[in-house]
Amino acid sequence: MAKGQEQAAPDAVLTRIGQVVMLHHAGDREEARRRFLGLWAEIGEHGDPLHRCTLAHYLADTQDDPGDELAWDLRALSAAEELTQDRPAGGREGALAARALYPSLHLNLAADYERLGHREAARVHLRRARSAAEYLAHDRYGEGVREAIGRLESRLGGGGPDGSGGRWGPPRQQRP
Repeated sequence: MAKGQEQAAPDAVLTRIGQVVMLHHAGDREEARRRFLGLWAEIGEHGDPLHRCTLAHYLADTQDDPGDELAWDLRALSAAEELTQDRPAGGREGALAARALYPSLHLNLAADYERLGHREAARVHLRRARSAAEYLAHDRYGEGVREAIGRLESRLGGGGPDGSGGRWGPPRQQRP
């Protein structure tokens, strides 16, 4: 019984985060930010890394100030790194979830740094996003992340690491 209860608690928190994400996507940014901050107060700075990563990742999107958005995105990346260091709090599923988020986490950091005028830091995170995106599935989410990476590469003027201008070809191949 205790094992089932342990499993329900993380799911309940992630469900609550998902509900607030839907509120944010429906256009109520202020209320979403307020609810996310309430969840953050419950979870705390030392709570489950998967919860902190997920929550900070979405909380960043509700910020008005680019510096605040950067701070939340850095918290999300820090929590993801805890998950991938084989810490018991996140478990194997948490580590896999964090790895799946890396392309988006680094993309968000690149966009934050670009908005703040730190173009070299933006390029560093953009390269990390592109590298991590190689492992994303070729589904709607993966393609959306790849397209966003390409758009930011175009804005930064650096193109892809191979001079492709941010274009993605089939896995392990480049388009002509």
